[in-house]
Amino acid sequence: MPAEDLAIKLLFATGPSINTRLLVAVILSIALLVAEHRSPQLDFLRATLSFFIDPLKYIVDLPSALIESAADSISSYATLKKDNERLRKEQLLRQTQLLKFEALEKENIRLRALLENSFKLGEQVLIAELLAVNMLPSEHIVIVNKGTRFGVHKQQPVLDANGVVGQVFRALPLSSEIMLITDPNHAIPVQVNRNGLLTIAVGSGEPNRLILPYLPSNADIKPGDLLITSGLGGTFPQGYPVATIDDFNSQPNKPFANITATPAAKLDRNRELMIVWSNSTPVPLTTKPVTETAHQPPAHE
Repeated sequence: MPAEDLAIKLLFATGPSINTRLLVAVILSIALLVAEHRSPQLDFLRATLSFFIDPLKYIVDLPSALIESAADSISSYATLKKDNERLRKEQLLRQTQLLKFEALEKENIRLRALLENSFKLGEQVLIAELLAVNMLPSEHIVIVNKGTRFGVHKQQPVLDANGVVGQVFRALPLSSEIMLITDPNHAIPVQVNRNGLLTIAVGSGEPNRLILPYLPSNADIKPGDLLITSGLGGTFPQGYPVATIDDFNSQPNKPFANITATPAAKLDRNRELMIVWSNSTPVPLTTKPVTETAHQPPAHE
């Protein structure tokens, strides 16, 4: 038989039908199940076959596992990124709040110092907050948020927790201008706390510097001496700290010494000031008791 005829015959050859093949497969499957259930002889065959089949399972499942793992990683990265941004914002907010709390704590400390100092003074005080600062060489003026509406008037002494700051220069309804003791136009009567020597401290026009221009070269004064208000002049009650002597230079050819002092008040750091009302009212010595004058006859009688 020629080769072409054999190939054609094999090509068109037909085997058992599909139903027959299915029936044979079902019978074999049932036989294998029965044999496995009644005898463990197929365990070795199953183990051997699993050695070759299990890697195929992993290979088949590998793409889906990789896709699932990549999806989880992307989701986790996105979640972590969002959490990181949220935590960073919360951290910034907490830091801002801490800064505010720190500022409030310092303000509380300053106000407590002012309050304690006001009790020590024994006089009526009004705490005012700073609004503006004008520190030109020709004038040292600060503006506070209390004015005539609160009873503030011109020439009232102004202090902080450490000493004299200045006096009210101009009182407006809702604010007041305070002339600092360093203003070149300001002068305050003082005395040396050590020996009671009286003099006048004048503003130098420079921050944190006073001048004592009216003391002779042989005056009993030395660096470190504390200057306090003398009470003369009627503006500043007696006994408030004003400044500390930091330099004393005698000038042989001039009648007065060159003396400078550093203010006790923190003029460049204050946020709150105390406006003071003095309760020291002079008592007239010629006043007679009311009980006596009530029984005296009129002058014309």
